[in-house]
Amino acid sequence: MKLSKSKYCEIWQCPKIAWMKKYRAEEEVIDDSARQRMESGRIVGEYARHLFGENFIDVTVTDTDGQSLNLPAMVTNTREAMESGAETICEAAFAYNNMYCAVDILRKENGGYVIYEVKSATEENPIYYADVAYQKYVLGHCGVNVTGSHLVYLNNEYVFDGTLRLNELFCISDDLDTTEEESKIEDVIASAEEIIDTDSEPDIDLNIGCKKPYDCSFFAYCSRNLPKPSVFNLYRQSFSKKLDYYYQNKISYFDLVNEPTIKSKINRMQIDHIINKTEITINKKEISKFLEQMTFPLYFVDFETMQPVIPEFIGTKPYAQIPFQYSLHICTDYDESHMIHREFLAESGTDPRRAFAESICRDIPMDVNSVVYNKAFEQTRLKELAETFPDLSEHLNNIGDHIIDLLVPFSQGNLYTTEMGGSFSIKSVLPALYPDDPKLNYHNLDGVHNGTEAMTVFPKICSMSPEEQAKTRHNLLKYCELDTYAMVKVWQYLLKSVR
Repeated sequence: MKLSKSKYCEIWQCPKIAWMKKYRAEEEVIDDSARQRMESGRIVGEYARHLFGENFIDVTVTDTDGQSLNLPAMVTNTREAMESGAETICEAAFAYNNMYCAVDILRKENGGYVIYEVKSATEENPIYYADVAYQKYVLGHCGVNVTGSHLVYLNNEYVFDGTLRLNELFCISDDLDTTEEESKIEDVIASAEEIIDTDSEPDIDLNIGCKKPYDCSFFAYCSRNLPKPSVFNLYRQSFSKKLDYYYQNKISYFDLVNEPTIKSKINRMQIDHIINKTEITINKKEISKFLEQMTFPLYFVDFETMQPVIPEFIGTKPYAQIPFQYSLHICTDYDESHMIHREFLAESGTDPRRAFAESICRDIPMDVNSVVYNKAFEQTRLKELAETFPDLSEHLNNIGDHIIDLLVPFSQGNLYTTEMGGSFSIKSVLPALYPDDPKLNYHNLDGVHNGTEAMTVFPKICSMSPEEQAKTRHNLLKYCELDTYAMVKVWQYLLKSVR
């Protein structure tokens, strides 16, 4: 078994991950968020290698396909760099007994070499210690005197002022104590070899490694035989709590019907709907009370944002939410034919915030009802814009103060259908209420189907051909327009439910 540091970390998390990648790779589900995290990691790695100055050696070598790493060549380049006295080596490669690792940054310090492991996160994760411990193990067996190890991660308090200062953008941890993880390495490797070198699927049950902070891409496969719905569909229960029930063999909703520790109104409703085969629950009194606060004209609005991992605009931090688009449906009465649609989409490659703020102040007057879905997001963005542009703050804050949250009737359990499952996002509620309307089906959109796709593609538009730019902008506008039209349809459903 050949073992890289990424494969070792997979084994540390759950040996079945490495087995699945070898024998059932087609079952892996890599979603848009995971791809975005991988891209963020690549970007952060590129910047971090300049943290100690420009005098570094990058030993990376790719094969002729330009994708696969040429590991033997990298090991040779690393040895030659160390022999030449290089102070800083990026992707320093080492191999020992079928084990391989590439150190993000290897520095000549303290009479030996110090490992700097670069992460795109803004906080530590237990798996990072396993990662570094493995590197120390391999380097130690290659005769390298490792005199320290550190994590390099993003400083979430760093504010960009127009000049990127890497020593402020990145935090460097204290010397890591990986003693405990180092003591486990040989046992982990031995058990992994036993599992991975056989084509029999390992009998490893669901565990804490399946979800955050790890997020296994094989969870759908490993949970495929569970009843639907199962305990893992309970709304707003932590994954560790769901696992507790699972280990007690309380898996289906029938197993949970008499569970005294489940007190959430929503959870009880989820269970009761399945047990009693209830199609829909409607609390007309509470829905009517919610609707009474909505006065015409109603401004149904939705924002799209991007999150640059490296801050690009003055006054922003790593991963700041930068609004670049909104859609707005204005209802002056109950007649949909009288509805007005407005929209804004910034120019890619520029700071979109000022144009966004000015446009939304033109399109939404003060003291009117703006309707959003999950108001914390839009309210926070409006507050940030108000702080950035004081001359617009009164108007922006006024919009935020008059927001009505369309999520409330669902999150409070005043309207629930079994089809909503364990989620009340607009993309779960909409098909539950309108299952057969192709106009309300996000899958029928071209190019952009969700917020992650929108935030990923928008920054790339400025590098596209004019034809591709026009097509992508059209796809973004259509996606965001559906988000606000969806809210209008949900509001109409609420109206119909109490009549």
